[in-house]
Amino acid sequence: MNTATTSIPDQKKVGMVSLGCPKALVDSERILTRLRADGYAMSPDYAGADVVLVNTCGFLDSAKEESLQAIGEAIAENGRVIVTGCMGEEADVIRAAHPSVLAITGAHQYEQVVEAVHEHAPPSQGPFVDLIPQPDVKLTPRHYSYMKISEGCNHSCAFCIIPDLRGKLASRRVDAVLREAEKLVAAGTKELLVISQDTSAYGVDIRHEERDWKGHPVRAHMTDLARELGQLDIGGGTPPWVRLHYVYPYPHVDAVIPLMAEGLLTPYLDIPFQHASPSVLRAMKRPANEAKVLERLKSWRTICPDIAIRSSFVVGFPGETEEDFQYLLNWLEEAQLDRVGAFRFEPVEGAQANALPNPVPEEVKEERYARVMDLTARISAEKLAAKVGRTLSVIIDEVGEPDEDGDIGATGRSQADAPEIDGAVYLRNVRSDLSQGDIVQVYVEDSDEHDLFGVIA
Repeated sequence: MNTATTSIPDQKKVGMVSLGCPKALVDSERILTRLRADGYAMSPDYAGADVVLVNTCGFLDSAKEESLQAIGEAIAENGRVIVTGCMGEEADVIRAAHPSVLAITGAHQYEQVVEAVHEHAPPSQGPFVDLIPQPDVKLTPRHYSYMKISEGCNHSCAFCIIPDLRGKLASRRVDAVLREAEKLVAAGTKELLVISQDTSAYGVDIRHEERDWKGHPVRAHMTDLARELGQLDIGGGTPPWVRLHYVYPYPHVDAVIPLMAEGLLTPYLDIPFQHASPSVLRAMKRPANEAKVLERLKSWRTICPDIAIRSSFVVGFPGETEEDFQYLLNWLEEAQLDRVGAFRFEPVEGAQANALPNPVPEEVKEERYARVMDLTARISAEKLAAKVGRTLSVIIDEVGEPDEDGDIGATGRSQADAPEIDGAVYLRNVRSDLSQGDIVQVYVEDSDEHDLFGVIA
């Protein structure tokens, strides 16, 4: 009697290179989650992949160059490359540099990316081969997760092309966001990083519509969302760390500060001020009133003394005079921001700022950049030195191996530190059972310009 056996074919494998901001990282996670549901496996390297996805950044010319280099590297190492992301809007530029790419799609075009993968590396297994439901793909460690609450932006800042790349503001339903947050916390997330192009504007496009959540109405509004996220439980009645990014300083932002004082929201705001000089802000077409912002910062610190403010600034914007720049330095001295990033102005194809008169020479940009970084490093050092002798909550990102004396070190972050962009807390002599994602109390022993050093209390 003849018997024939049918073996299940190997899964097709997809590699992923993800460039740019956390918003693009969330896009990458969603694409990979969809592909895994369709029977694909993930490849950790070029060699094992049937096709490689490159999720590009197109915000600055330097980012576009990095994206083109990444595409070239993927082609050289693998040969079968699909391009997606913000730079996908410039398909002609990509094809001119790399004519062999298999397909190009734009930002957050999940369906088109998946269709392109199906076309160029058809799945060898149906989605029902594995009957055990798979968790969503995460590209960050288990203990923290980026959560995107909206796409696009309604601003028309002169230096930015994001609305051209990602469209106008499109907010997610508030109950969908809260369900995602609940699911992430249940899977081990202890820190939720809320991201969008403009978190303060969340829900404006859908008129802050109400949805039922746990038997009561919740508006699609930053304040309501923050309050509900603070009701989640990571264990023992403790809420997760909830960190708000890309927050424009609209008046209603004042309403989230008491939530920080109550412990429902991490005392941290990432506010993209970009500049302080009124004339530069007008040229940038930025919504801002720098004098009122200083008053509000004082008010916020009165309500919640531990609040940490992070921001970014552009130096060398067309028309920026020495007086404008000195105004910015004086403003920073008074504002005493906790974390500051600075960027030299870079023309971006399609941005309104390219047509502005009086470009700032490159050597002046460099000199101003150095001055602003020197000032903000000093402010940071002074603010961190004031934390020496205090005990702070710290989330553990990495635990090291024992050294020759058997001592184990660890790296974590305080509530004033977002992953990747802010400082760290370095711990000595930690216990051997300390794990990534643990939240511990740390006595701060020392500090430098950007980081803290301490021991578990």
